[in-house]
Amino acid sequence: MQTEIDTLSERLGRLLVARQGWLATAESCTGGLLAGAVTAIAGSSAWFEQGWVTYSNGAKHAQLGVSKEVLMQFGAVSKEVAEAMAAGVLAKSPPATLALTTTGIAGPGGGTADKPVGLVWFGFAQRLPSGIVVQSASRVFEGDRSAVRHASVAFALQNACDLLTS
Repeated sequence: MQTEIDTLSERLGRLLVARQGWLATAESCTGGLLAGAVTAIAGSSAWFEQGWVTYSNGAKHAQLGVSKEVLMQFGAVSKEVAEAMAAGVLAKSPPATLALTTTGIAGPGGGTADKPVGLVWFGFAQRLPSGIVVQSASRVFEGDRSAVRHASVAFALQNACDLLTS
């Protein structure tokens, strides 16, 4: 898995440099692994702006501007929160052209019938000449806490690369 993450991080970096783009991240369930993966790449200072670990609802609200109402209505692990986090990243990081966010239930506990262990929501926001475009995706990953977190990082990176090449 680490080789895949390194390869995807390097690819994302090349894509961002070619577009003179900057990445910023906000993570909940991945706890900094996404930012760690991209900053493990030599030269990432040319394309990585900054990252937040907003594990609690209070941090999501205070640091990224996710509304308390959205957090209460939909819960931290939701499309709405992943998208609000991504929009908040671009609002708080003007140089960033791409935001990646993660919010989920890595386990082993904390899951429900509606939101099982392994469920992760991802937010993707791009600053384009036409304005900011925000998208999201979700996946349910199998395995232990470490497997869920690492699969989440790989998924976020792969989707970021796909966004930049579509």
